[in-house]
Parts: sequence; structure tokens; C-alpha cells
Amino acid sequence: MQWLRRSFLAGFFVTVPLFISVAAFIWIFGVVDGLTTPFYDRLLGRRIPGLGILSTTAAIVLVGAFATNVIGRRILQRAESWLLRVPVFRTIYAPVKQLVVAFSPENEAGFKRVVMVEDARRGYVMGFLTREFTVDRGKGPEALLAVYVPTNHLYLGDIVICDRASVSYPDIAVQDALRIFLTGGMALPPKLRI
Repeated sequence: MQWLRRSFLAGFFVTVPLFISVAAFIWIFGVVDGLTTPFYDRLLGRRIPGLGILSTTAAIVLVGAFATNVIGRRILQRAESWLLRVPVFRTIYAPVKQLVVAFSPENEAGFKRVVMVEDARRGYVMGFLTREFTVDRGKGPEALLAVYVPTNHLYLGDIVICDRASVSYPDIAVQDALRIFLTGGMALPPKLRI
């Protein structure tokens, strides 16, 4: 029963973000295509296949350009804060966005560094450094690291809290580490520099 529950939850958290991404793209395509097709038909006098996809791509690029300027960023942050007050939206959107933003090159606090943690039971574990923090257990502040170790298609994983002495920093870019995780370690280079 525990295996069934764990497998269901793992499948759910892998399937839902994928389904939401695909459904969102199909919905955006439908909206943009529905709005632009009559315009293109009147303008060009006939239907040209592929203009809907081209228009959807252009719309996404324009939204991205709007989101990266100062005014657009403020407007989008305000709209997002209103939407995050809706419980169902907040439950699904917030974790998906956090994961996507974590891998974004513009994010200062995302998964910027690949680390290897020495684990007595499992050997070396590869993951992403997510946070550096201190803990005071009565002997003064102790520096610790939080490392995200993906376990299932990058959506699910373990958070390993460890001291700095047990962590090494291999010469691997975040994009290369993603490829290593997605290929089950087959993309690991034959030689690593730490």
C-alpha cells in the first residue's frame, strides 16, 4: 500500500506540471489562433497554415519582452499576487513556477551551482546548491548547505542538509547536470575536476 501511495504521488507530481504546460500551450495557441485567423483570412484573402503557430510564438516573445522591462515586471507581479490569492491556483501554480524560475538563467537565487555531497550510505550524491544558512545549536552558528537532489524527472527530489566539509564543487554547468540527471548518469563526462 505504501509503494502504491508513493508511486501515485510521484506520478502525480510528474504528470501534473507536464500536463499543465502542454494544456497551457494548446490553450494559448487556440486563443491566439482563434483571434488572428479571421484577421489573416480577411487580410490575405485565403487561409495559410502555420500562421497560428507563428502568431502564438510571436505573442509569447512579446509577453517575454514585456515581462523583462521595469513597468511590465511590476504589472505582472501585481497580477500574480492577485492570482495567488486563489487557493487552487496557488497550490498548483506556485510550485511549478518556483521550479521553472529555479532553472532560469536570470534568477539570482536559483540552482546556480552543481555540488557533490559525500554520503556514507550512498557514496557521492550529485545535486544543486539551493541555500546557504546557519544553525545555532547552542555552540555558536554552524554553516550548513541545502542541496536539492532530483530523484524523478527533476520534479521530485530530496533536500539534503549538510555541512560545507562534506560538499565538493565539480566543474559541471547546471545545464550539463540537467542532462546528466535526465539520462540517468549516461551524460556524465569520463573525467571530473573538483
